[in-house]
Amino acid sequence: MSSFAGLRLAESALSAARAGMTVTGQNIANQTTSGYTRQRVAQTPVSAPGLSGVWKTGFGAGAGVAVTGVARLGDNVLDARVRDALSTSGFWSARASAASQAENTMAEPTKDGLAANLNRFWSGWSDLANTPDSAAAQVVLTDASVLIGQIAAGYQAIAGQWTDLRGQVDRDVADVNAAAGQVAALNGKIRDALNAGRNANELIDQRNVLAQKISTTVGATGVVEADGTLTLRVDGNALVSGDSSRALVTSGPREIEDAGRIVVAWADRPGVAVPMTGGVIGGTISALAPAADGGSLAAVAAAYNQTATSLATAVNDLHRGGVTSSGAPGGDFFALDATGPAALGLRVVPTGLDDLALAAPGAGAKDTTIADRISALGTSATGPSKTWTSFVTGFAVTVAGDLQRADVADMGAVAAVTAQQSNASVDGDEETVNLLTYQTAYQAAARVLTAMDEALDLLINRTGLVGR
Repeated sequence: MSSFAGLRLAESALSAARAGMTVTGQNIANQTTSGYTRQRVAQTPVSAPGLSGVWKTGFGAGAGVAVTGVARLGDNVLDARVRDALSTSGFWSARASAASQAENTMAEPTKDGLAANLNRFWSGWSDLANTPDSAAAQVVLTDASVLIGQIAAGYQAIAGQWTDLRGQVDRDVADVNAAAGQVAALNGKIRDALNAGRNANELIDQRNVLAQKISTTVGATGVVEADGTLTLRVDGNALVSGDSSRALVTSGPREIEDAGRIVVAWADRPGVAVPMTGGVIGGTISALAPAADGGSLAAVAAAYNQTATSLATAVNDLHRGGVTSSGAPGGDFFALDATGPAALGLRVVPTGLDDLALAAPGAGAKDTTIADRISALGTSATGPSKTWTSFVTGFAVTVAGDLQRADVADMGAVAAVTAQQSNASVDGDEETVNLLTYQTAYQAAARVLTAMDEALDLLINRTGLVGR
């Protein structure tokens, strides 16, 4: 080994320590950057130059250290696990959120709920049976108007929620298409960088953030290919492959009254539905499905319609069987428009006491048998109150199940993200220790360089000068 080789060795040590401090500084700078994965300098020792010959060469130290790259301390397996967990969490969170909002709209069991107003309506009929005067009759008519107004308002609130979520599906699909295009563009940049031997760590971090967003929204699964690109698939078909992506489109009903199901398909194959079994879009479409297919919002709307129909049928059947105070046959108490949703088609027909058929035929003008029978509908096993109460009870169980599944899925997602971050996130204490380590290494390498320089100075300037 020549004397000058020691200078090159010390210089390589300085370069490696300087690179380590630079990468550590990058980690510290991005300690709070979302999606950033910590990095480390990859180093390898440089062996001594090989010499061929008959005789051994004697002492031969290594030639220093070489920086081979900057390693990204991520884990593709943990990243894939996060994407899968976010897909499941997104599905159940969306479904549970829709069902929970619908349950809040129903306001059961509170004094503002439909069940309480039904009870007030039946109680008004009971009071009217005991005191058949104009004041009691007006209370019944007012309660009836409030009741049908609440049924209509409840249905409209659910219909409005359905329409809002339907629009959200379109927006989410548009976001997925845009994010897929960005992932494809990043795939191309990453592949080019890796082929050229450049660092693509920050590009990979950006791609991972977008991939997690896509998995949360549409339930995509992903795998990193040998060339460094990330392939994302939905229902087994590629959404992103290499530097190209495909677009999704939606079709189907736009209002809750429309028949059919919301369908997501590929833009180049709109006639072939893509099953949405994960992600926010999948959960939202599940909540927007027809009642027969388990759609929570359609089930609530159907319950309002069924309650309206049951209310009109039960009350009208009894009211038509009675007579008014003038002896005229009783007509319908509720008018029901058959051209639209039953919940929006109710109307009170009588306008005062004289229009109410309270008496049984032939029982006399003071009889209130019919009013008693109508008030008894509140406790009937097949009456409107029972219809509504049975649905509310069953729906509460459904909502609780969705919320429980959402909680379990959220815990799974948190566990997956925690495992990922424990491996990839920046730790301030660790980076401080690394910075001190590289700083010490730099100082030591500088001291080696100084020692080599002093030795060479002595050799060059002092050799052959004797007696001084």
